[in-house]
Amino acid sequence: MSAARRSVPHPAFAPGLGWAGARVRAGASRGTGLSRLIRPSLGGMASRDPVADLRRIAFLLERANEATYRVRAFRSAAATVAGTPHEELVERAQAGTLAKLAGVGEVTARCVSESLAGQEPVYLRRLLSTEGADLPAAAAALREALRGDCHVHSDWSDGGSPIEEMALAAAQLGHEYFVLTDHSPRLTVARGLTADRLRRQLDHVARLNEQLPAGFRILTGIEVDILEDGSLDQSDELLARLDVVVGSVHSRLRDDSARMTRRMLAAIANPHLDILGHMTGRKVAAAGAGDAAHRSVRTRPPSTFDLDEVLAACVEHDKAVEINSRPDRLDPPKRMLTVAVEAGCRFSIDTDAHAPGQLDWLGHGCERAALCGVGPDRVVNTWPADRLLDWTGAHG
Repeated sequence: MSAARRSVPHPAFAPGLGWAGARVRAGASRGTGLSRLIRPSLGGMASRDPVADLRRIAFLLERANEATYRVRAFRSAAATVAGTPHEELVERAQAGTLAKLAGVGEVTARCVSESLAGQEPVYLRRLLSTEGADLPAAAAALREALRGDCHVHSDWSDGGSPIEEMALAAAQLGHEYFVLTDHSPRLTVARGLTADRLRRQLDHVARLNEQLPAGFRILTGIEVDILEDGSLDQSDELLARLDVVVGSVHSRLRDDSARMTRRMLAAIANPHLDILGHMTGRKVAAAGAGDAAHRSVRTRPPSTFDLDEVLAACVEHDKAVEINSRPDRLDPPKRMLTVAVEAGCRFSIDTDAHAPGQLDWLGHGCERAALCGVGPDRVVNTWPADRLLDWTGAHG
């Protein structure tokens, strides 16, 4: 990992960084509203950046897996404040009319007023006070070694944020890349991408990569459904165009062991598949912010299949087993993860993020991986992007 990556500050504490990764420069214009300059406050002192504070709160709520409506309130307010002249904000704060702006409520108005007065919003201070403990040493070393995230969603399917917002948040976290893995057509509840929509997304990503900060890139991908016969839910032509293919089972999760084993083995043998996503399909808690497809799901037991056969196939075909870091998944279970280590599998530690704050969940996966003996040498997203692409290219 380069010194530049190590030095990127955590977004929750990054002075001068807007929530989409734009650094505030002296004399810079507001532009797209992604960052705002420090300006005189209500009392003539330097004010804080209310947009950055609102986005910081939203990020921390997402990371805490809070309800989507709460996150949306802060992101909507940030968008409104970003588009409102500073002088008007000050006048409204003095008159107590900030909450009359569309998209701004009483709670978010209070945060804006505190920021304009040069004070850290009480709401933000409370969230920061609940920060968890540092990772254990082995997990922290593994987290430090990660260069990217191979499983990320956007609002093109069931995510809650645009691709560019996810990308810029990832860049702030120090990622060198992430793989955009929106869902495939069969998963209609998650607005899976048709072939035409996927082609348009590929064009959109190509344009975005020309605009993103140096040192970060979006890799093209998909979380493709593994269908009942083990085939993949997208055409071979399109799958061949993608940088990384994550394959996951989302249907008939209670099939008997023999049927599920055949299904998974067929998918693993498919040359287009690179990573086996959340392999048991279990749910250990309710989903939270940004996850439109699964908000009603509480818990779900793991699917049953012949673990030894599935892991042996992953080793034979050099496919990675995903260590899914979502707090509501934590898949595979530790027992299976230990067996996978003993079998000689490669791994990909991913967030399955559906919102910017969820990109900071990698620590959950790293902690479980370290406990089960997974070292950085076994994890494909510790590699630079070019090496990752060499590996996925060898499958096809």
